[in-house]
Amino acid sequence: MRRLRHLTGRHRTVASNRRLGLLLAFNAGAVNAGGFLVVHLYTSHMTGFLSMLADNLVLGNMVLVLNALGALLAFTAGAAVTAILVNWARQRHLHSSYALPLLLEALLLLGFGLIGALTLDWRTPFAVPMTVLLLSFMMGLQNATVTKMSSAQIRTTHMTGVVTDLGIELGKALYWNRAGSPPESQVRANQIRLRLFAGLVGMFFCGGVAGAWGFKHLGFISVVPLALVLLGLSLPPLWQDRPRLREALRKALHRQHPMPPAAP
Repeated sequence: MRRLRHLTGRHRTVASNRRLGLLLAFNAGAVNAGGFLVVHLYTSHMTGFLSMLADNLVLGNMVLVLNALGALLAFTAGAAVTAILVNWARQRHLHSSYALPLLLEALLLLGFGLIGALTLDWRTPFAVPMTVLLLSFMMGLQNATVTKMSSAQIRTTHMTGVVTDLGIELGKALYWNRAGSPPESQVRANQIRLRLFAGLVGMFFCGGVAGAWGFKHLGFISVVPLALVLLGLSLPPLWQDRPRLREALRKALHRQHPMPPAAP
């Protein structure tokens, strides 16, 4: 319980950021690959959606414009909700600043696993099933959580920046320093960052394989274990914060339903 609370608690360390980042990279890879088998779209790939929006705006294909716009807005909304939850928790000095958005993602992912097939038939104003918007929203939640948690040092839902950083560190590791050059001018790879980026890429890939296999052979129910892992990560800080959360809820209810003034 203490280790889980350390992973998602308010006080961050390099080690806890790295471990949580690796776990969430696996989760993102699984959801992304599994979602592709269902809706034929990579729902964390905002670069692709932005390109789709621009291309089809020029081509006049308004259906695909709406598709891309819906995914972009859903991802942005997920990131915005994370910012609201994290800052709300910080102002109340809660330990569960980062656990709250992960709890929301876990509940949405659990619902998706149990009734996901139904969301394929839910039409939206963006000409895509609710599934696309739901998965994009969850990826926005997760990516913003890790971004705030690690001060923008770690990304888990898309690998473009991670692979770029991995290539930079590999280039520095392979750089040939001239003999006799002073130590301060020599190019050295940051071994910690190199292992982190390699681990994130590897976990995303492994998650993608697991997610694709799960959706192919088990269907939507295959994401339930992922949701339970997120639930297990988010509950320990929330349990620690339960007195403060009860007090915050009591105050919110009191503001909505104030007590009538006492009779003279």
